[in-house]
Amino acid sequence: MREIVVKRRIFRQFNALALRAGVAALIAAGLGGCALGPNFKSPAAPASAGDSYTPTPLPQQTASAPGVGGAAQQFAFGQEIPAQWWSLFRSPALDQLIRSALEQNPNMAAAEAVLRQAQENYNAQAGNLVYPSVNAQLGGGRQKVSAATAGAGAGVYNVYNASVNVAYTPDVFGGTRRTLEGAQAAVDYQRFQVEATYLTLSANVVTTAIQEASLRAQLQATREVLDALTKQQNVIEKQFEFGAIPRTTVLSQRNQVAQINATIAPLEKALAAARHQLSVLAGKLPGEAGMPEFTLESLTLPQQLPVSLPSALVRQRPDIRASEEALHQASANIGVATAAQYPQFSLTGSYGSSATTFGKLFDSQTTAWSLLAGVAQPVFNGGALSAQRRAAEAAYDAASAQYRATVLTAFQNVADTLRALEADAAALKSQAEAEALAKETLDLSEQQYKLGGISYLVLLDAQRSYQQTHISLVQAQATRYADTAALFQALGGGWWNRADGMPAATAVSAAAQYGKDGKNQ
Repeated sequence: MREIVVKRRIFRQFNALALRAGVAALIAAGLGGCALGPNFKSPAAPASAGDSYTPTPLPQQTASAPGVGGAAQQFAFGQEIPAQWWSLFRSPALDQLIRSALEQNPNMAAAEAVLRQAQENYNAQAGNLVYPSVNAQLGGGRQKVSAATAGAGAGVYNVYNASVNVAYTPDVFGGTRRTLEGAQAAVDYQRFQVEATYLTLSANVVTTAIQEASLRAQLQATREVLDALTKQQNVIEKQFEFGAIPRTTVLSQRNQVAQINATIAPLEKALAAARHQLSVLAGKLPGEAGMPEFTLESLTLPQQLPVSLPSALVRQRPDIRASEEALHQASANIGVATAAQYPQFSLTGSYGSSATTFGKLFDSQTTAWSLLAGVAQPVFNGGALSAQRRAAEAAYDAASAQYRATVLTAFQNVADTLRALEADAAALKSQAEAEALAKETLDLSEQQYKLGGISYLVLLDAQRSYQQTHISLVQAQATRYADTAALFQALGGGWWNRADGMPAATAVSAAAQYGKDGKNQ
């Protein structure tokens, strides 16, 4: 019973000792001084950006055209972009597919995992650098001492040891703080990489769905043209049987039908590839069932296009924000390299006891302690520390140049897309007019050919012209949809308007609850 009481007393003393040592070390932790190196400030938006992305002003709205995707679009400058911008296409099937992609796509999962890894790496660095290290040891052993060395003191002994060791490096010149500042910038960099993955994934789903709809429309248009040419061929074949036309006319018509028919297989191949791509983006195997089918008629072209002001773009684009955090980390590294040129302080202490019986641990005769303080000043290192600082400064200059390049590319993306939308609308209007004229010409040519008013070559030219303009019309319609999606991507995608400002990793689950009414949360 006495032995149990002694053990409890020793453990209480041991825990109290560890607590006192830890508190003393924490007090020493507050002795840090200044942080050397530059204090980072976020770069301002380009002063020359003004209120326009393009050298010449954009029209208030684009041209309009009859048919699918022909509505005029208005540029709403300064209007906020919805977080779920794809809902503006008013397609429940598209909304559902994007929700599936955000939940199941492996690239999204990988980006989120890397973010968690970066955060835990920061936590590990903070634990190692900011707080003192406190280690407690408790052990016992049995040993025999040789009579040849110990004489009368020879024999078998029990040895018990208990000690607490504390070590701390005061952050006098801010090297630790700059290191953690850089580590936090690395975490923020990865956070914006997650946002970039989120934006790229959602944009890829939208553009691939539009591509599928375009290919499906082109395939349908080609089959309609083929059907009309096949019917025309049947008439020509009968005319040839009665000797009304030469064989060259029949061969020309057969050649035309064969050429059109040859374009169907490549379109079917491209359509299948688009379907497979959609499945993979949604995190499914290409052979899995349940994938929706998209047509241009199932998508609504957004007529109001929110366009962020140029001054806000640098705070909205995930790639710009990620580049900014890389610049921030490079700035912190200059401080780390600078602090390494100054003295490094260290504090160590220990308190413990060693006894031949367990009950005598921490008696006044068996305790021992030590307290040490040290300072190390670099004296000569062949210029290595100065070279490391210059290297850090050069890395900062490189990160700064990369940041400016990212900003320039971002503004170019927006300017290109805005002009593309304007040109797309004008092109669709012209193409719709050309297609209508080609169709009217073909109908008239068919009537005249039946009456013998024109040659077969004239009819053949009319058929070819209509077939080309009809396919081009479908492509022009799809281009307007695709460039509209590209605008939302170029502007950053509206992630900052997500509910409660949550990061993309959290928004995946929120997106699963997003309604199908096409309205933003």
